[in-house]
Amino acid sequence: MTIEGWTQTLGAGPLLGIAAAAILVLLFLIIKLRVHAFVALILVSLLTAFATGIPAGDVVSTLTQGFGSTLAAVALLVGLGAMLGRLVEISGGAKVLADTLIGRFGEKHAPFALGVASLLFGFPIFFDAGLVVMLPVVFAVARRLGGSVLLYGLPAAGAFSVMHVFVPPHPGPVAAATFFEANVGYVLLIGLIIALPTWYVTSYLFGRWAGRKWDLPIPNLLGRADEQHEANPPKFGTVVALLLLPLVLIFLNTGLSTLSEAGVLPEGSADAGWFQLLLAIGSTPVALLITLLVAVLTIGTGRGMEKSAVEQTLEGALGPVSSVILITGAGGMFGGVLRTSGIGDALESSLTGLGIPLILAGFLISSIIRVAQGSATVALTTTAGLLSSAVLAADLNEMQLAAMVIAVAAGSVIASHVNDSGFWLVGRFFDMDVKTTLKTWTVLETLIALMAFALAAVVYLLASIG
Repeated sequence: MTIEGWTQTLGAGPLLGIAAAAILVLLFLIIKLRVHAFVALILVSLLTAFATGIPAGDVVSTLTQGFGSTLAAVALLVGLGAMLGRLVEISGGAKVLADTLIGRFGEKHAPFALGVASLLFGFPIFFDAGLVVMLPVVFAVARRLGGSVLLYGLPAAGAFSVMHVFVPPHPGPVAAATFFEANVGYVLLIGLIIALPTWYVTSYLFGRWAGRKWDLPIPNLLGRADEQHEANPPKFGTVVALLLLPLVLIFLNTGLSTLSEAGVLPEGSADAGWFQLLLAIGSTPVALLITLLVAVLTIGTGRGMEKSAVEQTLEGALGPVSSVILITGAGGMFGGVLRTSGIGDALESSLTGLGIPLILAGFLISSIIRVAQGSATVALTTTAGLLSSAVLAADLNEMQLAAMVIAVAAGSVIASHVNDSGFWLVGRFFDMDVKTTLKTWTVLETLIALMAFALAAVVYLLASIG
């Protein structure tokens, strides 16, 4: 958000100090004083807005816009996804998937199987929507085998994260590729080559270690199936088809958008009615709505469940996730205040003249913007726009350009913490307190960023030699 007629007069040093102080105060309120995260985030957002000099008349609108824009992206996805997840859980569908995964991969490899399934689902589907859809399966496997929810949840969550950040057709890498005039095909290839080993080390292996260190119970966020439904569950193929349906629908949107931007489709296709209709059907909220309606007809009323029981099941899904939605929105509010205050812009200008290698500059600038204001998308697109002229002037080959995209994307995911709405989403879904979320999810995201950047730098150097 930009405020008309107002210009930030504070320098990078004071702004960085205010941001650091705000984060420390927030952590103190939540961890030490046990203030509810929703209240603490609103309070610190308000104080930060005044401290950074945002005009008093624009403070409330700045807070509400950050809150509202985050809810616009999250509330529908979490609400519809939770309804779908609860219906899959209550009908016995999650148990069928869990039993099948365990039967085919074995109990020892169940976390790996959940991660691989999430990698596949994460190809076209966004992080938050994919995680919500997979949660009932993750929880069902965890209940069946026992152990910490982190053992099963982190490999799945990490899989959605690496796919969302590094692999087209997700918007972040596509936007960076557009700024750098990189070939999306090369970005896809290099993104997969880097994302897969990065997931294995930073999400699967780290998830196994974290699951042994923190023994967290399985949340009852999505309820439990009763004995009748577990004894007569829907067919495995039906449940898999339901989980694949949003993937296919969303791919209509992301896939067609990528093909259009790459010039593969005939000229004028993007303005055609059929194209716009498919984009609308493939938008994540619409795709989840369609999937939910199909689920009601196939594993709900279609299998003898009373209409009132289906209604109660869907209604019961919203209560537990309302806290998730509100806290996530408040996290977006805090990030919005930091963006509006100009902290990211000040840090950009202070880093551009340091004379460091281009690929390292991309990673560092993206990392600092990410840590300062929380949004991975803002960090990635801002950095790509900032460096686009330098990248184009450097006359890099296609492999180097793809590596640059991945390096900037790696920086944009580092150190997910209290100003990132995703931090609150994961923490609340796994029923973790702030301290544990910092020790697990924040560390996992940082490991993803560092390993992915290291691999991208290797690709960049090899491509420059070749």
